[in-house]
Amino acid sequence: MANTKTIPAISLRGLVVFPSMVLHFDVGRERSVNALKAAAKDSGEIFLVAQRDASETAPTAKDIYSIGVVGMIKQLLTTPDGTTRVLVEGLYRAKAVKALFSGDYLRYEVKAYPSRGTALSESTQAAAKRALKETFETYAQITPKMPKDLYESIITEEDCARLFDKVVFNIALKVEDKQTLLETNGVLQRIKLLISMMEAEIEIMMTELEIQEQVRESVDKNQRDYYLREQLRAISRQLGDEGDPTEECDEYIQKIKALKLPEESEEKLIKEAEKLRRMSGSSQESAVLRTYLDTVLAVPFNKRTKDKLNIDSVEKKLDHDHYGLKKVKERILETLSVRALAPDVKGQIICLYGPPGVGKTSIGRSIADALGRKYARISLGGVHDEAEIRGHRKTYVGAMPGRIVKALTQAKSINPVILLDEIDKMGSDYKGDPSSAMLEVLDAEQNNAFVDNYLEVPIDLSEVLFITTANDTSTIPAPLLDRMEVIELSSYTREEKFNIAKRHLVPKQLKKNGESSKTLKISDKALYSIIDSYTREAGVRKLERRIGEICRKTAKKLVSGEKEVRVTDANIEEFLGVKKFKPEVLAAHDEVGLVNGLAWTSVGGTMLPLEVLVLEGTGKTEFTGQLGDVMKESAKIAVSLTRSLAEKYGIDPGFYKDKDIHIHAPEGAVPKDGPSAGVTLTTALVSALSGTPVRRDVAMTGEITLRGKVLPIGGLKEKSMAAYRAGIKTVCIPNDNVPDLEEIDEKVKENIRFVPAEDIETVLETALVRENCTLVKREASKLKTKPVTKKNERKPVLNA
Repeated sequence: MANTKTIPAISLRGLVVFPSMVLHFDVGRERSVNALKAAAKDSGEIFLVAQRDASETAPTAKDIYSIGVVGMIKQLLTTPDGTTRVLVEGLYRAKAVKALFSGDYLRYEVKAYPSRGTALSESTQAAAKRALKETFETYAQITPKMPKDLYESIITEEDCARLFDKVVFNIALKVEDKQTLLETNGVLQRIKLLISMMEAEIEIMMTELEIQEQVRESVDKNQRDYYLREQLRAISRQLGDEGDPTEECDEYIQKIKALKLPEESEEKLIKEAEKLRRMSGSSQESAVLRTYLDTVLAVPFNKRTKDKLNIDSVEKKLDHDHYGLKKVKERILETLSVRALAPDVKGQIICLYGPPGVGKTSIGRSIADALGRKYARISLGGVHDEAEIRGHRKTYVGAMPGRIVKALTQAKSINPVILLDEIDKMGSDYKGDPSSAMLEVLDAEQNNAFVDNYLEVPIDLSEVLFITTANDTSTIPAPLLDRMEVIELSSYTREEKFNIAKRHLVPKQLKKNGESSKTLKISDKALYSIIDSYTREAGVRKLERRIGEICRKTAKKLVSGEKEVRVTDANIEEFLGVKKFKPEVLAAHDEVGLVNGLAWTSVGGTMLPLEVLVLEGTGKTEFTGQLGDVMKESAKIAVSLTRSLAEKYGIDPGFYKDKDIHIHAPEGAVPKDGPSAGVTLTTALVSALSGTPVRRDVAMTGEITLRGKVLPIGGLKEKSMAAYRAGIKTVCIPNDNVPDLEEIDEKVKENIRFVPAEDIETVLETALVRENCTLVKREASKLKTKPVTKKNERKPVLNA
């Protein structure tokens, strides 16, 4: 067998043949079939060798192993479907010397590959056989369908070589491992290698069995659960319970997972939903639990709208919906611009502060529409229970979430515009303080995990644009006010009211009352007359009511047969009755001791004339007209300052000893207070004590000090509009208020000259009729006037 021989060869795919092994297999490749036929015609010997890659259909010499087995063909037949089947017996190992490729089949020049190291001592053979048999026993125990007779034949085999061949033939190993065993010399080495391979395979099979057991247990549990659920359904149907708790629970769990909440929140909600499985469908507890889960699922945790980032279109929308309100519009446009540059910016809380009726609430919806966001409004007026904000614990009967969660649910978006209306009117009692609960809601650093007492699940409020409204910031707790950016909305000027009425209120009331601009025409002068003579307010609510009243009376005329109704300044009383407010008018001529002051009220600016009368007496000072404490202190400062100016303006230095001073503010039923009448009081005192008239077309405002400095005041915009309405031509203002002139209406600035004053000297030089000041010795008690018009003639208001 040491000599070489040339015999046909077959390259086997996924199969390794060992000596003494008898097996049959099918042959499909034409080249292999030709090799079998050639070998059968010759001696019947064929070289059986495995190929390295089983997917290779036409292997070359490098794709085939060099060690194989020379086998004897025992049987060769062709099946009815054309497949060739062969039965072979392995004879001995052989090594390929040279590959000979003919046109029809593969041939190899081979030589025998004898075994070495076969001589073993009896003890070594016994140990090797025992180790191999024990390993095979373990393998056989976990191998499914191991034939009993095969197992017994292997266990009873006493020859090491034949034992090795039988074991190798009947276990599942990879082709590479079997090829390694075939090529290994020495019986002991081959047994050791086989044992290690079998142990590795046993470990894999054990792991596989564990996995199969786990899967089987899981399947068995699922089948058991399914069976029990079916029984539960049948029982529920027999009891007449509506719905299946298990199906309902599964539906809730599916919806909860679809929300994609944080792991802790999802786990909590699933745990709550699982409780439904153990409850009767008709029990009160299950109804409470369903209500809770439905409420949570209604919260739009991951639903949001996309902001409109076109600044121009947003600005046009805001201008279209509201006239004026420049500060609010600029702030919204700034917010939008920042969001365009930094999309992740969060935490916008704006407080709109101002008198009633100036559009604080309505601007909220316009902002939402302009930004393309959903809108929700929460009225906080009269809320005095902390649970209104945070919700009630769900253990209570009738528990429900707070207003914040309700607003999100109503808006169906996690980033809406939420208007917190009348935040300054929240109360507090033994049930809690809602303003303290609002601290978390309106804190941009905390509200990304707001927890409602009812839901008990964190909600991100950082994307919400909160807009709050208030009439009086003094009633808002300081920590809460600090969390908001306050934008003050002043009262509307006369011109702003006119434009609002013409652009918005008239068309709105015409539509509301079924009329049109063709059937009802209201002239501009009529609108001004309504503003001046029928309303006194900071906003436009009463103005809208008066326009609505005109529309209703017009509707009656139209139904009676008239085709068109015109409302003018001349016939306005036919619709609204007698004028309720008389226009402010200037004095007929310059008078001594009468000065035009300016005041700010909640409904806008107004003229505040102050009168001073000097009488013989004992140095007493009398105040009438419901003057407040601050205003009385300003009067005392004015008296002291006048004493320091006595010599310059020809005033008797001892007037404070022998003269009584009476200071009066007309409209005595109206309380008056504040420091801004300081310059007015001083001017009136100097005029009355010196006998110098004051120009009737001059008005003034400003706080005064003992050294005559004029300090800044507030409400200049409203005060200047009041002066404009009254026909004032010159207004003295504190020098520090000059920057506020930018907010003054252009029409006001066109018709009024503003005189900045740092001290009282500037005010006196502007207001007093100077030619009278040269008379130093003047009887202070006599009121000198400078006639400018006919006696008892009143100058009408200069209307715009």
